[in-house]
Amino acid sequence: MSARMQVSYIGGYIDPGFDRTIEACPDLSLVRIDKSQSFAALHSTLAASHAIQIDSARLDIPEHLRIGREFLTQCPQILVVSASGAGFDAIDVSACTDAGVIAVNQTGGNREAVAEHTLGMMLSLTKRIGETDKALRTGDPVDRIAFMGDDLYGKTVGIVGFGNTGTRVAELCAGLFAMTVLAYDPYVGANAITARGARKVELDELLRASDFVSLHCPLTAETTRMIGQREYAAMKPRAFFVTAARGGIHDEAALYEALKSGHLAGAGLDVWEQEPPPADHPLLTLPNVIASPHTAGVTHAARRRLALMAAEQLIDILRGGQPQRMLNPEALPRFRERFDKVLAQR
Repeated sequence: MSARMQVSYIGGYIDPGFDRTIEACPDLSLVRIDKSQSFAALHSTLAASHAIQIDSARLDIPEHLRIGREFLTQCPQILVVSASGAGFDAIDVSACTDAGVIAVNQTGGNREAVAEHTLGMMLSLTKRIGETDKALRTGDPVDRIAFMGDDLYGKTVGIVGFGNTGTRVAELCAGLFAMTVLAYDPYVGANAITARGARKVELDELLRASDFVSLHCPLTAETTRMIGQREYAAMKPRAFFVTAARGGIHDEAALYEALKSGHLAGAGLDVWEQEPPPADHPLLTLPNVIASPHTAGVTHAARRRLALMAAEQLIDILRGGQPQRMLNPEALPRFRERFDKVLAQR
């Protein structure tokens, strides 16, 4: 190649292994984008990019740097857009397809981290660890019988979204605690779900039968507000709601009412419509809510794994290889045409 292909990174922290891996390639260059600057100030750099690496969480990226139609129109050399994690809500996948741009993510890279966090929230809720921790710190007398919890063993967990993370949650729940696992995912067949140790059901059946409902699906037009007042009301009385998916899939105001009324026993929330949520958020006033600021997938091991997966996939794609984790395989024919033209111009 006569000139190096440019990878531009838009976002915050990513493990240094990403930089080292990209910079070790003599045919690639890496540019860090200062997301505090305007698009106009960054345009010449972005327009020279052949690949964009971007944080997965939409709220971590300013609106003018999220990947959409206008962005791609202004940057016609871009061939591939890569989300740093499994989520891809900072990327308009349909716009990428129309532009002949491949969109990829790193699905599976943080599945262990998110699954363990999910299980941690389930344990904390049923054992009432958050409540007892706060009670002890007041210095007041504590009636331990008043904080009686329960066991996970033998309960039923309903998993909404049965991909990499949902499957790992199922393995942990069934293997460690002999839990019955129900799964709702319209894109995974019954045989595949059975092979992964769960039973495929429709959403309403899952809600009615589960002691724990855990979300592990992406935020899309289809899943936005998927869990709202009707769904909470359909859940088993005194059930628990847990999510480490994306804010916006569940209705926060309706969840507050379901918890406040006593219909639901508690909730574990790692994701929010506004991140971080304001300190006076109604859900944060409830003692039976376990809260974290979208940190389920933020572990040292997960970040290292995701960084290497992202770098290696970009290198492979920019050298003509087959994308491993495509979000829009229908864009591949046009991408190949564009890729060949870019190579011919260099």
